[in-house]
Amino acid sequence: QVQLVESGGGLVQAGGSLRLSCAASGRSFSSYGMGWFRQAPGKEREFVAAIRWSGSSTRYADSVKGRFTISRDNAKNTVYLQMNSLKPEDTAVYYCAAESDGYDYTRASFYDYWGQGTQVTVSS
Repeated sequence: QVQLVESGGGLVQAGGSLRLSCAASGRSFSSYGMGWFRQAPGKEREFVAAIRWSGSSTRYADSVKGRFTISRDNAKNTVYLQMNSLKPEDTAVYYCAAESDGYDYTRASFYDYWGQGTQVTVSS
């Protein structure tokens, strides 16, 4: 069982930056693949970024590539999402997710555990 708690969301102007954190409980965090997803009002949840258990591989949605960076610190049981050059269309609730295979999947259905989400609002 893994519990995930996101933090770091907030209101930022376009062009600004935020860093989201996701703290995980449980002894097996270092073996889990981790992902970030987001859901805007009236839209389906979409993939943002993912990282393998070792941090050796990462994947990004085309819409955030070059602006967002996912990373993890297995010693701290934490995964991060650094978001730069934010745009109003990045406004959404951001969710952290964990999957037990250890891979960097892009499909939400592969993830076993989810956090409660943190709101990110980018003003124009």
